[in-house]
Amino acid sequence: MTKLKKYKFSDLYEMSSGISSKPEQAGHGSPFVSFSTVFNNYFLPEVLPDKMDTLQKDQEKCSVLEGDLFLTRTSETLDELGMSCVAVKDYPNATFSGFLKRFRPTQKDITYHKYLAFYLRSKLFRKTMSNNAIMTLRASFNEQIFSYLDLLLPEHQEQVKAGDLLYLFNEKIELNNKINAELEAMAKLIYDYWFVQFDFPNENGKPYKSSGGKMVFNEELKREIPEGWGFDIIGNLLAKEQLGGKTPSSEYLVSGSIPIIDQSTKFICGYTNEESKRIKAETPRIVFGDHTRILKLINFDFARGADGTQVLLSKEERVPQHFFYHSLLKIDLSNYGYARHFKFLKDTRTIIPDLNIVTQYEEKAKNWYDMIWANMRENQKLSELRDWLLPMLMNGQVSVGGS
Repeated sequence: MTKLKKYKFSDLYEMSSGISSKPEQAGHGSPFVSFSTVFNNYFLPEVLPDKMDTLQKDQEKCSVLEGDLFLTRTSETLDELGMSCVAVKDYPNATFSGFLKRFRPTQKDITYHKYLAFYLRSKLFRKTMSNNAIMTLRASFNEQIFSYLDLLLPEHQEQVKAGDLLYLFNEKIELNNKINAELEAMAKLIYDYWFVQFDFPNENGKPYKSSGGKMVFNEELKREIPEGWGFDIIGNLLAKEQLGGKTPSSEYLVSGSIPIIDQSTKFICGYTNEESKRIKAETPRIVFGDHTRILKLINFDFARGADGTQVLLSKEERVPQHFFYHSLLKIDLSNYGYARHFKFLKDTRTIIPDLNIVTQYEEKAKNWYDMIWANMRENQKLSELRDWLLPMLMNGQVSVGGS
């Protein structure tokens, strides 16, 4: 069993505040660490997604170096306070937001930043953070909280071995996410090329419209479409199954056998063990939020969430599910009022392509999404393994390398 030692957080790190910026500074200039970047990542990304027009003195005072820890300083809720993110390299000329606190190590042989990245996101530290936070109008991280926080750490070399192992898990998860983004982008690109520009491969393998393929003006769609193609309203394409899948009656669980899908960007809002509410993933399902307009394509068993969460399944051979999903993504619902989106969606006209062409697309898209879901399942297993291993590493029950 690894021996642990307690340290004052404030004895090992120096806390600094970020810059106060104006709206006109945002979107251009030098790299910038934002609240959202820290909140959503264990580690700062290779390239920071945000920029800020800053002065050299700001860049010197609010620099971002390898080993720096960042915590969210202020939030509406305690759950979002003190969320951490770690820099694993230097970011020249970068600065960080005033809604963050930077913690720069004052020692080199007690803490290891990759280990701290997981430690600070652990349930143990999150609970310690919540217990010490103060609530006024907003949750706020201040010098007083910093002075109260303790870190219970193994020897530095143990941190290095554990941190490097957990970091490998994280890198694999990030790699899978990048691959999935590329695969989904490919499915979207081919859809646009074939069914928006109509340059699907003709009988000679050449782009149909660009090679002089015959186009016919359709009065209902108010546009030209390839000869032989048709249209229908989306409501006519939906299987009646989309009306099923009622919300579980019991309270949503933190974990359970069936994830509950809702309309939010978080997507999974809880879990249930009510087998009668399970919707089987015999074929991919499209989930549509009537209020939020969010569309998701999923391929796992689930329960339907709150009212307005619609489960869509095409009943038409010429509108297979992956093609159908990308067709729905092209519909603009931004000008329709709250709770009317699904009605408008059902009344919208959509193209019905040639069966041979849509079958070719469906075969490609299915292969890409099968790879996406395989990567997602691997990520889930890696996350579960990481979350199972972390508390044992933290309390000294196990060590990496058998030492």
